[in-house]
Amino acid sequence: MRGHNIACIGELLIDFVCTDIGLGLEFGASFLKKAGGAPANVAVAINRSGGQARLAAKVGYDPFGDFLLHTLKSEGIDCSGVSRSSTTTTLAFVGLQNDGERDFTFCRGADGELGWQDIPSDFLDDVGIVHFGAATGLLDGELYATYQRLLHEAKRRGLLVSFDPNYRGGLWGQNPQEFIVRCTPWFQQADIVKVSEEELHFITGAKTDTEGCQILHEAGVSYVTVTCGRRGTWVSHRSGMQQLIPSVPVDAVDSTGAGDAFIGALLAQIARSGSRLDDGPQFLHAVRWANICGALTCMKFGAIDAIPVRQDVDKYLNE
Repeated sequence: MRGHNIACIGELLIDFVCTDIGLGLEFGASFLKKAGGAPANVAVAINRSGGQARLAAKVGYDPFGDFLLHTLKSEGIDCSGVSRSSTTTTLAFVGLQNDGERDFTFCRGADGELGWQDIPSDFLDDVGIVHFGAATGLLDGELYATYQRLLHEAKRRGLLVSFDPNYRGGLWGQNPQEFIVRCTPWFQQADIVKVSEEELHFITGAKTDTEGCQILHEAGVSYVTVTCGRRGTWVSHRSGMQQLIPSVPVDAVDSTGAGDAFIGALLAQIARSGSRLDDGPQFLHAVRWANICGALTCMKFGAIDAIPVRQDVDKYLNE
């Protein structure tokens, strides 16, 4: 029987969010320091949605690392898998456009040094779902090797695997096709894949969401959830079921972490049902709940600070 915890792995970093909206990173001058990193955002969303997350990551022995650990522990996240390094904590700089969309620049540090030896031997004990969603997880280095090994171990134990490719063009330079190649083992093994509409078309080469989802199903994915911004989420199952679950209208100021909030909320709902994927209506209800969580996240600056708690989502759902 699968456990109730959800394990996340990848970067834990500082987001410096430019508050000069519309100026981007080139011309913006004012920044807010925020805790971030996609796996950390997902872990917070899981806990605020009523689940229990644990995180494997690496930060520096510096004030940024102290801040990140304090932030996650205050959320009740199991940080036994977070280790430290003499290398500085990874930083990300986020520019915001008028519509809430973003551009990124990364200054990589300790996150890429996470090795298999840093993962506690009991990290997957009492775990039902393992989520892979690191923007830096497929780049060359120790983290990539650890990512691969954890995928193998998760499948060996019969755990559900969730995958968010989290493509960031600035990290892959002139070789974006290598990113697609490296995603392949996760598409072959994942039970749930979360992609943005843009990512789906880029990765599969498809011109429509239906065609793109079919390509991922043929690779091995059971459920594909395609986040489509204000329109909502396109849900596709390998049985042929496809449906758009509408989002809710909000005044968006910053979409940073909205996708992470969505998948974290979705996984928390799935874990509450015993980590089962054989109930289609229940899965669609979980997507509706997660849509609200993702939408509400867009109403504040930063990712972790903006993720709503379970009561706020329930209240919105019942209005």
